[in-house]
Amino acid sequence: MTTILVTGGTGTLGRLVTERLRADGHEVRVLSRHTQPYAVDLRAGGLGLDAALDGVETVVHCASSPRGGDEQAADHLIAAARRAGVGHLVYISIVGVDRVPFGYYRSKLAVERRIEESGLGWTVLRATQFHDLVVTLLQGLAKPPVVLVPAGVSDQPVEVAEVADRLAELARAAPAGRVPDMGGPEVRTFDSLARAYLRATGRRRPVANLPLFGKTYRAFRAGGHLTPEQAVGKGTFEEYLARRFGR
Repeated sequence: MTTILVTGGTGTLGRLVTERLRADGHEVRVLSRHTQPYAVDLRAGGLGLDAALDGVETVVHCASSPRGGDEQAADHLIAAARRAGVGHLVYISIVGVDRVPFGYYRSKLAVERRIEESGLGWTVLRATQFHDLVVTLLQGLAKPPVVLVPAGVSDQPVEVAEVADRLAELARAAPAGRVPDMGGPEVRTFDSLARAYLRATGRRRPVANLPLFGKTYRAFRAGGHLTPEQAVGKGTFEEYLARRFGR
């Protein structure tokens, strides 16, 4: 079976990808900053990265941070993958990175470009936001007496386990370039997501729509981060809420 390295393999997505690949019989190495024997900070690179990639045929690159450093990390990973003769680099990106002028999205797009130009065999999958990320945002918005959500903005949350299934499938296959986007089953207004969250957590809060300004907000309002034509996910936001909060 193939030897596969999963970067960010202890994270929300990477952990599930690792489980699926191991269940298929692959030897899977988990690379993260604090997990031995492959504890490597990709932003710093170093000899530990070369050791982690020795004998690896496929890399699934899930490590990412909105706090910055993704481009530097990609540079180190690509250079080490070339030295190791890796045949396939699979990258998880975000729907709309080329349409929404948001800093983190620009960084993800820059990483895509580096991978495309790396000379390695590559596959890039873009997905919409995971359910848990939407809940994390709503938890913050629900702290004040009134839940203020961005007016006119919708989202298309997807089940992270389904994205993990797709990434594992892509890792087992040959390099495919940019594959079709993966979106959740429903495009939902943000206020409807907020009301669903409040019901699931038993909270009583009024929800109000707050108009915002700027290019990024306009791009989100225009649906640049959505892919309704690729609503291939099955798990709904309410199903996720029921599992997490037991209501």
